[in-house]
Amino acid sequence: MFDAIQIFLEVHAAGSLSGVAKKRDVAVSSISRKIDALEAELGMKLFHRSSRRLLLTDSGEQFLPRAKTIAAELDDARQAMSALNADPRGLLTITAPAAFGRRHVGPAVASFLNRYPLMEVDLHISDQIVDLSTQRVDVAIRMGILPDSDLVATTLAPLHRLTCASPAYLARYGYPATPQDLLQHNCLTGAASPSPAGWWIYPGVNKEIALPVRGSLRCSDTETLLQAALAGTGIIHLASWMVFEHIESGQLISLFPGTSSIPTKIRPGIHAVRMPGRSHAAKAQLFIAHLRSVFGEPVYWDRVLG
Repeated sequence: MFDAIQIFLEVHAAGSLSGVAKKRDVAVSSISRKIDALEAELGMKLFHRSSRRLLLTDSGEQFLPRAKTIAAELDDARQAMSALNADPRGLLTITAPAAFGRRHVGPAVASFLNRYPLMEVDLHISDQIVDLSTQRVDVAIRMGILPDSDLVATTLAPLHRLTCASPAYLARYGYPATPQDLLQHNCLTGAASPSPAGWWIYPGVNKEIALPVRGSLRCSDTETLLQAALAGTGIIHLASWMVFEHIESGQLISLFPGTSSIPTKIRPGIHAVRMPGRSHAAKAQLFIAHLRSVFGEPVYWDRVLG
């Protein structure tokens, strides 16, 4: 069936059966039988055929993008299998959000290059969202909830947020017993309004709408919020990948550990995305597999969830 799908795409691009037959050096009837078999398998007509023109039917128009995706994925798989039998080499361009990139992607890139010494990586650490369709980026690390797109996405980990405070803050102001008690505490928040997806949201609390917390510091930079919390200024609600080391060292205390699961209304995650059909697809898949191996299952920063 995969060969029939490829022939369907070639016929659409050429606009004729004869053009594809000539390119493949086969009889026109052979190409026609492949299209007939595909139409029979799908249970729909894909082309309006006449002696002069070959046009897609409405069903053919709907099937076209799916056929392109299938063909691209098959090509990616073939490249990946070839890469297993050869030493990967060449350049791979990767983008990652600033804080996560510095903490987790950078070290993974270093171990990737140690493992595959013929590879080169062009790593861009930035919170700017890059358009993979127009720029030569092979792998982009994205946070949160992905919009619908043609990108091939691999989920690396769920995105858990933890409510934390320093021992000094808690000794001075007391422990909030429930998430609702945060309304009486100094909560350090992002500057964006409304808050990013998942901030100050708890399963079964406030109809799973962000609590209207307030505090003395609002900042667009999560690193600054983290440092303020470490200094005892207030309470933070940040990703587990950002705070886990401070929890393990005792610099921060995780509050409400029983409510650290992801709320039911949102399923944010950490994803690796790439464009299908790119020439570097095999190397991109190899790097994504390396990330998954380094991060582990479950990922190492979620070991503080208990």
